[in-house]
Amino acid sequence: MTDIRHFLDLDVLDAATLRRILDTALALKSAAPTPARLPGCTLAMVFEKPSTRTRVSFEVAIQQLGGSAIVLDQGGTQLGRGETVADTARVLSQYVDAIMLRTSAPENLHEMAAAASVPVINGLTNDSHPCQIMADVMTFEEVKGPIAGKVVAWSGDGNNVAASWIHAAVKFQFELRLATPSSLQPAAGLLEWASANGGQVSLSDDPQAAVDGADCVVTDTWVSMGDKDAEARCATLVPYRIDTALMARAKDDAIFMHCLPAHRGDEVDAAVIDGPQSVVWVEAGNRLPAQKSILLWCLGQDGDDA
Repeated sequence: MTDIRHFLDLDVLDAATLRRILDTALALKSAAPTPARLPGCTLAMVFEKPSTRTRVSFEVAIQQLGGSAIVLDQGGTQLGRGETVADTARVLSQYVDAIMLRTSAPENLHEMAAAASVPVINGLTNDSHPCQIMADVMTFEEVKGPIAGKVVAWSGDGNNVAASWIHAAVKFQFELRLATPSSLQPAAGLLEWASANGGQVSLSDDPQAAVDGADCVVTDTWVSMGDKDAEARCATLVPYRIDTALMARAKDDAIFMHCLPAHRGDEVDAAVIDGPQSVVWVEAGNRLPAQKSILLWCLGQDGDDA
């Protein structure tokens, strides 16, 4: 089927669709109670990697929209015993209305989407984290107004979250300055894609230059699930820690974001993440309305009265 609305990555969706999803999320947050627009719908959540925010926010989102969720992990499915992702997708499509997959391998996500006859949502891969960045852009606009034309600075590992920030910079038309060590840069193809699509995305190894005059400063954990070189990574990333001195180089009204979990004293000082410029708790909370909106879009219930 070619008309299935998968939510796989920000770069494969047009800007108008992403804006509509974001605007719906903002409207849903202000609606009380949440309109039950998905009665009887079931979301299968398949976890190859553990989760707190993704699991809870998606489960509550589908429930508040009138549906229900089934949580599956590798130990509780035949995926852990060698059944293919494609076969799992075909089977789940007979039972549920949508599938959310959190996996290490992006190829598993694409195999799931290719075989499923229901929408598939990217709950995180090693390459990207689009649901998180939708909540992040939503948070920026809720706190500071339209993100178009603003400056976002990233300091740290050029990981999957940074990759989705690159996608977002192009789609939402803001400037993104990335500061990463040379050994932990985003894939070159990402920067080439951004340039080819008119994005204002720059890369350096200088966090001070990246943060100077920024409207928003972002970082992420230095060691992600599955990384085996934790000690070396941490040593390399020390100059990229967001401390009060680095944060002070941003605009006076700049905000700080982190998708969590955070490690105070590593990628960010406690004085920053727990300080007045931090919006990390708003950011975490916005995973809920953002994912409600993604579910509504995937299931074709994203009308103007959503």
